[in-house]
Amino acid sequence: MNTTAQHAGSETAGIVFQVRGLTKVYEMGEVKVQALRGVDWDLAEGELIVLLGPSGSGKSTLLNIMGGLDTASGGTVTYRGKELTLATEQELTEYRRFQVGFVFQFYNLIPSLTARENVSVVTEIAKEPMEPENALALVGLSERLDHFPSQLSGGEQQRIAIARAISKNPAVLLCDEPTGALDSQTGVVVLEALERVNRELGTPTVIITHNADIAAMADRVVHLSNGMIVNIATNAARRPPAELRW
Repeated sequence: MNTTAQHAGSETAGIVFQVRGLTKVYEMGEVKVQALRGVDWDLAEGELIVLLGPSGSGKSTLLNIMGGLDTASGGTVTYRGKELTLATEQELTEYRRFQVGFVFQFYNLIPSLTARENVSVVTEIAKEPMEPENALALVGLSERLDHFPSQLSGGEQQRIAIARAISKNPAVLLCDEPTGALDSQTGVVVLEALERVNRELGTPTVIITHNADIAAMADRVVHLSNGMIVNIATNAARRPPAELRW
């Protein structure tokens, strides 16, 4: 990736992502949809951030551009001093493969593989992976290594998805509605797994949700509406997921 001098130096020390003037327009025939309207935001090392807002507010678009899954229409996204907005497709592929761990609302597990094997799919192509058993232990599934997805609950399947994401030792973890398909009690267990990864490994973590109750577990809460950041709030202290209910 190309490095721009103006994004280096003390100004960005400790900054994982620097987003400036980010816009995204989707063209659907003659209709143009403005998904992002000039977003400015930074993510620091070790932070756990919640992106909060209703459906259509631009949360997923922002996360997808940060994760190299989508491209910007305008503005810049700088990742550890390197401009993602100037990266080639090959550079974005390597960025996604080696730098980013993704967790989505739907687990996307391979039904014919065990928990351990689902995680191994990622560790076999990573540069410095964890052992699959260690990743699964980190999310509390040491007793489920050889179970197939059909033998596990939704919450357990989502925790396998988290183990898979963290097993390649990603530099950042991006989660899009990871509890969206789960009930409150199961969702809390999943959030505990994400919080533990952030706390014990120091992995900068971004969690998208439309659920305001989840915001209490974050260092900072970024509120989006209509493609714009309308407020960024800092929590005095992070509340343990076990204390969250919705």
